[in-house]
Amino acid sequence: MSRSFELPEVEWATVGTVGEPGHRTFYLQARQDDQLVTLKLEKQQVAAMSQFLAEILSDLPSPEVIADNDDQELVEPVLAEWAVGALQLAYDGSADRIVILAEELGPPDEESEDDDLQSPPGEIDEPDLETITAGVGTSDEHAVGRIGITRSQAAGIAKRGWELVGAGRPTCTLCGHPIDPEGHSCPRTNGHGSPGR
Repeated sequence: MSRSFELPEVEWATVGTVGEPGHRTFYLQARQDDQLVTLKLEKQQVAAMSQFLAEILSDLPSPEVIADNDDQELVEPVLAEWAVGALQLAYDGSADRIVILAEELGPPDEESEDDDLQSPPGEIDEPDLETITAGVGTSDEHAVGRIGITRSQAAGIAKRGWELVGAGRPTCTLCGHPIDPEGHSCPRTNGHGSPGR
């Protein structure tokens, strides 16, 4: 089993990618004191997390400062602790922190008995804070990480997440599939390419 961790008051957090569009790998990084943690995410998880962070923030006072893009680059070398299989988010009012709970991705044929921490990749559950706090370290099968971010950090992650997801390969207007740099064989045109090409 990989290493579990708890970073309740991170000083810095971001999402980022490594690689070219079509071959990008998405990451979440957070740092507290001298501990830097990097987790591998799916593109759909970044999109869902960005959307859910924006929804949480819409119910809270606006953050005073939002991190700019210069402060949100991934720290090199990018070495993931593990790949994320399930994400949960909640707001901790007493600490004024948004809590991200990530659980390690298990083998594809493995079924977990802990339904509170399992969701398909890309899906984000909305549990109460007690569930999220109790979940840290309770999985015998997978590593679990708990990251507490400020409203400002959450706003920066949400903004950057949307930018990263939108900066991928362009999509075909007919079929909606990504267009590779090598070309696109659109199923809606029987492989003859999209109109105007």
